[in-house]
Amino acid sequence: MKALLSSRPVLWFLFLFNLTVALAAPLIDDSAQGIATSLGMAVVSVGAGLGLLKGRK
Repeated sequence: MKALLSSRPVLWFLFLFNLTVALAAPLIDDSAQGIATSLGMAVVSVGAGLGLLKGRK
């Protein structure tokens, strides 16, 4: 499972999808839940982005 999650296509998907949701969540739901969703997705997106940078050669 670790090999699958650390592959570049999966990291790109996690990065882009979670970044999109993090940006759209406060626009769709302007409550505390939308902000919490945005923060959680942003953390996952940053983690995937760091994984992409770490794997660079």
